[in-house]
Amino acid sequence: MSTASPQTGGKSEPSTDPLRLVDVDYVEFYVGNAKQAAYFYAQCFGFEIEQVNDLTTGNRETASYLLTQGNIRFVLTTGLTPDSPIQKEVRLYGDGIKDIAFTVDDAVAAYEQALKNGAESAYEPSESSDDNGTVVRSGIKTMGRVVHSFVSRTDQYHLDHYKKNGGAFMPSFDSMQHLAINEYNRNNPVGLFYVDHCVGNVELGKMDHWVKWYEDILGFKLFKHFDDKDISTEYSALMSKVMDSGRELIKIPINEPAEGKHKSQIEEYLDWHNHTPGIQHLALLTKDEIHSVSRLRERGVDFLDIPETYYDIVWDRVGDIREDTDKVKDLRVLVDRDDKGYLLQIFTKPLQDRPTLFFEIICRRGSESFGKGNFKALFESLELEQARRGNL
Repeated sequence: MSTASPQTGGKSEPSTDPLRLVDVDYVEFYVGNAKQAAYFYAQCFGFEIEQVNDLTTGNRETASYLLTQGNIRFVLTTGLTPDSPIQKEVRLYGDGIKDIAFTVDDAVAAYEQALKNGAESAYEPSESSDDNGTVVRSGIKTMGRVVHSFVSRTDQYHLDHYKKNGGAFMPSFDSMQHLAINEYNRNNPVGLFYVDHCVGNVELGKMDHWVKWYEDILGFKLFKHFDDKDISTEYSALMSKVMDSGRELIKIPINEPAEGKHKSQIEEYLDWHNHTPGIQHLALLTKDEIHSVSRLRERGVDFLDIPETYYDIVWDRVGDIREDTDKVKDLRVLVDRDDKGYLLQIFTKPLQDRPTLFFEIICRRGSESFGKGNFKALFESLELEQARRGNL
């Protein structure tokens, strides 16, 4: 049995395991105004606004915009009616991530197996078809407001065909033609190409519950474990366990707060997320951190500030890297090393008014870790921002 790496987009063969996850099909955001949000992510982060499903395509209930960059697919969705459940969620939680959707061979079989494993249904399998093929979707509930959809595709909607040849992403999606921002982004690429990991924040005492959920329901394995000795400052701390599908796919760290003198970033997130668990941040992979972060800063993206003293000592810990260390310092990029290599990472400030969602831009040079050596500097920077917001 062969499997496909989502980083290469290679073709995969059907599996007897109904819960074999082939790719991250898309990440869906619920937002207050999808059109405006699409332009924000296009302008600031270099995404192409590729397709739309809205009033112009016959959809009277919702508007969705498909944004793409490399193998990253974002779907930004807003409700169009006064009683829209999407708008009710936006009112409760602000703009944020609703769905981490996985491509599978058979969305019905994956859904049925997940229910047998103990999952709770988010929505039953539904099919949409046209002359180009069929897309079947089903969904299960995970932590807090978050859903995992299973997506299976046939004919021209098969993900391999879509990646290589274009065409509609799903029935009722139409292409966005001749947008100036798309032309600009094609000529000035940022270089993001893959969702490396997504971080879920849960309540105190619930981390192990959701670790077991991912083990029992989806067959994930524990990849890394960080406790409050690893992730702490003088004032706050958290604990984290990283879940891995084992299939060269997205990893899911699950965070819970730990005891500290002040409120941790996890507690701040929960306070502003209606005391409900959810996805705190996405890590987007690049092959060239210096290029990507330089382009993002030029586009006006705000990143957390890292103190000058960090760079006085980091090179003794990390050693030589291929990047220009002066540029790393000027861009305020963090660097860490493990036994397999090193990584570079940087974190945006919150992407909206509520401090409930941000991006990480990460480049891996062999390292499989998450920047353990940077935790103290990162959390001190986060605490400075929390203090500015009055939430520490």
